[in-house]
Amino acid sequence: MSLGYAEKLSYREDVGSVGMSEIFDPPNLLESKIEELAMMIRKSKHLVVFTGAGISTSCGIPDFRGPKGIWTLQREGKVIPDTSLPFDRAIPSLTHMALVELERAGILKFVISQNIDNLHLRSGIPREKLAELHGNSFRELCPSCGAEYGKPFTSFSYVRDFEVETIGMKETSRRCSDVKCGLKLKDTVLDWEDALPPKEMDPAEKHCKMADVILCLGTSLQITPACNLPLKCTRFGGKFVIVNLQPTPKDKKAALVIHGKVDKVIAGVMNFLSLSIPPYVRVDLIQLSLSYTPKRTGKTYVKWTLRISSIHGLRAPLPFLKSVMVCFPERPDLKTAILHKQPFKLMRETLRSRPFKMLIIMNFGDGCGCSSIKIECPVNFQISHETFNNGKEVVVQNLKDTAFNESCCGQFAAVERTIATQSKATTVYGIVTSLVRHNELLIAEVPQSNGNMWMKRSHMDKIRHGPSPKRVKEES
Repeated sequence: MSLGYAEKLSYREDVGSVGMSEIFDPPNLLESKIEELAMMIRKSKHLVVFTGAGISTSCGIPDFRGPKGIWTLQREGKVIPDTSLPFDRAIPSLTHMALVELERAGILKFVISQNIDNLHLRSGIPREKLAELHGNSFRELCPSCGAEYGKPFTSFSYVRDFEVETIGMKETSRRCSDVKCGLKLKDTVLDWEDALPPKEMDPAEKHCKMADVILCLGTSLQITPACNLPLKCTRFGGKFVIVNLQPTPKDKKAALVIHGKVDKVIAGVMNFLSLSIPPYVRVDLIQLSLSYTPKRTGKTYVKWTLRISSIHGLRAPLPFLKSVMVCFPERPDLKTAILHKQPFKLMRETLRSRPFKMLIIMNFGDGCGCSSIKIECPVNFQISHETFNNGKEVVVQNLKDTAFNESCCGQFAAVERTIATQSKATTVYGIVTSLVRHNELLIAEVPQSNGNMWMKRSHMDKIRHGPSPKRVKEES
C-alpha cells in the first residue's frame, strides 16, 4: 500500500498482530502444494480470488504486517523508508497479470481485493468482476448521481494516472462533469470506522457463496468483516486456500495453506496449467490544446496559448510528466521554452500569416520505461482545424501491440481532436510509458525439480497478444 495512505488513516492503537516471522515451505513440499493448488483450480467451476497487500509487495509497495511492514516498523519505533517508486507508477506484478489470463481463459470468475492501489484495474481485470472492499485511491465518486471517475474505459484497461488526495470519503477538488449535476466528488477510500460499501460488499458475498474454490493471496485475514468472506464458501461445500508467508487466524479452516512468495506460487500454477502470462503495457493519455485570438481586421499578429494537461481536467495532475520543452526548429527567431509547472502552459505572439512547426519534447519522471518523447505539431492560423476520432480502444491496442513487437516504450499516436470553438483545438495522444514481459520473469519464479513437471517449458516465450497492426498515422 501507499505510505501516504497509512499516514492519512486515523490513529488506531490496536491494528492486530504485526511483525510475525515469515514461514517458507521446503522446496519439495512447496512443489507438491503448488501442484495440488493447480489441480484445484483446473477442476474449479467458480474460482474467486481474494487479495491483500502481499500481492503488491513485489511491485515496490510495502505491506502493513510483514517484518518490514509499515505498522510493524511503526510499532518498533523505526523509521519508515521512502518507497523507491511513485505510487502512481507501480506496475502490476506477475500475479496480477496471471489473474488477468485466468479471467480471460474463463477460469477466474471474480476478484475481491482489500487493496487500494488500483493494480487489479490497471492490469486489466474488468471492473464488473472486481470488488474493491476498501476503495481505490485513484477513483472518485459523485455522491449525487453515482457517476464513477477513474474506472477503465469500456474494454481496455486505461485508468486514471493520478492518486486522489484524500481518504475517508471526503470531498475532493474536482466536480462531477455531468452538466445537470456538478456536485463535488468524493474519494472512495475507507478510513477505520467507515462501513464497507454495499456496491462492493454485495457482489463479493454473492460470489463467495457461489465459489467452489476461493484463493486467498497475500493477506493476513485479520481485518473484519472482509476476512470472513472466504469462509462463506465452506457453508456450501466450497474450499478456500491461503497463500501467505505468515500464519493467519483462518489457517485451520483452510483446505490448503501454502507458505511461499505469491509470485513464485502463482508462476508454478500457471506453468502447471500451461497458461502464459500476458505482458503489461501501460498507455497514458495526454491532451494538447492550442487556443488563439480570432482574426480581426488590421491585426497581423496572433496571441496563442499552448496547454499540455490531463484528459481529466486542469485540476488533475500529470504525475508521470516531469517537464516539457517547446522549441521551433525552423524558426530561430522564436525562443525555446522549458516548462516545469503544471498545468504546462506557453503563451506567445507571432505573425498570423506565417506557419511554423512546434517540437514538443515531453520529459518523463521516475518509473517510466522511457525518458522522453518528441511530438511535432504544425501550426497554421490561416486554416481551420479538422476534427477526428480514431477510437481510444483501437489506438491503445495498436500502441500496445507495437510496443510489444518493438520491445520498447515511447510509441505515441493521436487518439482524437475536438474543436471547442473556431479558435481552440484539443488533441488527445496515447503514449506507451511502461512495458514488462512477465514471461521472462516466469522462468526465474517457477520451482525447478528433477521431475518433468517443473522443467522449463519450451513455449515459455509465448505471450497472449493479437496481430501486429500498423501504427496509427499521425494527424497534421
